[in-house]
Amino acid sequence: MTNIAMPPMSEPMLAQFNEGFARAEAANVPEPTAMTLATVDQHGRPSARTMLLKGVDPEGFVFYTNLESRKGRQIAGNPNVALVFFWRETQEQVKVDGIVEPVSAAEADAYFASRPRGSQIGAWASLQSQPLDRRETFEQRIAEIEARHDGQDVPRPPHWSGFRVRPRRLEFWYGRKYRLHERVRYVLDGSEWVETLLYP
Repeated sequence: MTNIAMPPMSEPMLAQFNEGFARAEAANVPEPTAMTLATVDQHGRPSARTMLLKGVDPEGFVFYTNLESRKGRQIAGNPNVALVFFWRETQEQVKVDGIVEPVSAAEADAYFASRPRGSQIGAWASLQSQPLDRRETFEQRIAEIEARHDGQDVPRPPHWSGFRVRPRRLEFWYGRKYRLHERVRYVLDGSEWVETLLYP
């Protein structure tokens, strides 16, 4: 998988997302970075799970994961994904349809180094999405990894990195009384972003 040549988000789009995120934080949304990530398998069957946003800029939305997990394998086979943010306390939703590209090794290294040590150990110990015979097996793996790196920095595993979702469609949804909601859609048309209002 290589990086994709796509236009960045426009300043109004990015500002609109950041303003909504700031409102969610101000409203004490328990986890404003939580987002649903939807992927598809080789048969076109969808799969969704909650992830945490770790960065957003004009180039897209960044998250990190085990590359050998179910989602990692699905992304490797099909880079088309969707994201949904729902901030219940502010009645706002953001939907993203886009294409995934890998972050750089430097980005992944920097983020991994910022994680709590326990999370770094877990990235080595967990064979994410694979069958586990019993919890004790996992705990033994954790102990072995802890012992291996005792007194040392924990390096980033080769199977752990990040992805950037580069949007080609972005929609903002604002809840209104009587379900007379407001929807604003941005769609990439060639190299230009086209803004449209939608009926709720």
